[in-house]
Amino acid sequence: MPELPEVETTIRGISPFLEGKVLRNVIIRERRLRWPVVPELASLVDGLTVTRLERRGKYILIHLDRGGLIIHLGMSGSMRVLLEPEEPQKHDHFDLINSDGQIIRYRDPRKFGSLLYSKGDPRAHLRLSGLGVEPLTEAFDGDLLYKLSKKKHICVKTFLMDGRVVVGVGNIYASESLHLAGINPLRKCSRISLDRYRRLAETVKKVLELSIQRGGTTLQDFVGADGSPGYFEQELMVYGREGVVCDNCGEPIQKVVISQRATYYCACQT
Repeated sequence: MPELPEVETTIRGISPFLEGKVLRNVIIRERRLRWPVVPELASLVDGLTVTRLERRGKYILIHLDRGGLIIHLGMSGSMRVLLEPEEPQKHDHFDLINSDGQIIRYRDPRKFGSLLYSKGDPRAHLRLSGLGVEPLTEAFDGDLLYKLSKKKHICVKTFLMDGRVVVGVGNIYASESLHLAGINPLRKCSRISLDRYRRLAETVKKVLELSIQRGGTTLQDFVGADGSPGYFEQELMVYGREGVVCDNCGEPIQKVVISQRATYYCACQT
């Protein structure tokens, strides 16, 4: 599933082909996505100018000079740029065509993604109303995590992945951040100190920023390729390394399932 760094890289990849451009056409081949695409969407946005792109959690917001579009990549969605027309494939569900004739094509084999239209500011759309803070902003810190955790009785990894608390910290990055902070993912979130939450917030920012930086090398993939940056090439410390010796303590990395998600950690996390 695309996580925050993958979505951020997608935005950076397609922005040069959308920002400041006029939308000349939107071709919808499949309306049955996670939420149905409104039949009149093409007529609503035709001739409007894209003013900017923005990420909110895992949503891509395309601001127009009147309203905007909201795209979610779902579990298998990706976007790529076509400089010349190409015959669409089976899972190519919609195209955004700019004033230069360039095509931004959305592909999604599982159809869990979405394309929504907002009459007003897309940031105020109902689907985004319950989202928590952005992890790469000053609003996200250990004090906030400590405050929100006090009345909850769930493990810290589930808490960290709650989009109503903080958006975009997916399974891989939650495991990596907790390891770097030295916190056991099974520990109850209400039993973690303020100092440790401050350390955790710092590590979340560090892990996400590093992943975004390394994603920069994949920007060329958005032109003519499959448009999917995948998970960035990086040296993961624990995720997917069950049984491998931990670099910190020398003990084998363990795997456990938390909230139906594979979780990796080691003995040095307490």
